[in-house]
Amino acid sequence: MNNETDKQMQSFISIGSNIGDRAANCTRAVELLNSKDIVVKAVSGMYETKPWGVTSQPDFINMCVEIETTLQPAELLAVLKEIEKIMRRKESARWGPRIIDLDIVFYGQEIINTENLQIPHPHMHERDFVLMPLSELAPHMLHPVFNKTVEELLRQL
Repeated sequence: MNNETDKQMQSFISIGSNIGDRAANCTRAVELLNSKDIVVKAVSGMYETKPWGVTSQPDFINMCVEIETTLQPAELLAVLKEIEKIMRRKESARWGPRIIDLDIVFYGQEIINTENLQIPHPHMHERDFVLMPLSELAPHMLHPVFNKTVEELLRQL
């Protein structure tokens, strides 16, 4: 286990649902996250929140989980997309209704900016539905771009 690829990385995942049994959908996503490559370390409470972006849709249930993983960021993203597929997420309008939505908020203190993946999540600082549950788990986590804690970002909203 001294191999660099076996290194555990702390990461935070945002989970949301506004179709069907929203709370059950979020709980199912957490269950599916636990695997040989991902260990769920902590789970926030669930928050009912208004939609962001496209507001004419049902309210969401949102939460965050802290995980440890040996997966690289792109591999983790692929797992999240696979879970969304397993849960029968349909492609919809940007910020539209969805049975499940899984986003990488933080991956350690890494900053990643590729066509397919941006970490930290590029809109997290604008979204109380990410910051509220995240502040439950990691209020003092430092945003590596803004150099502010999750708690400070939440207060600024």
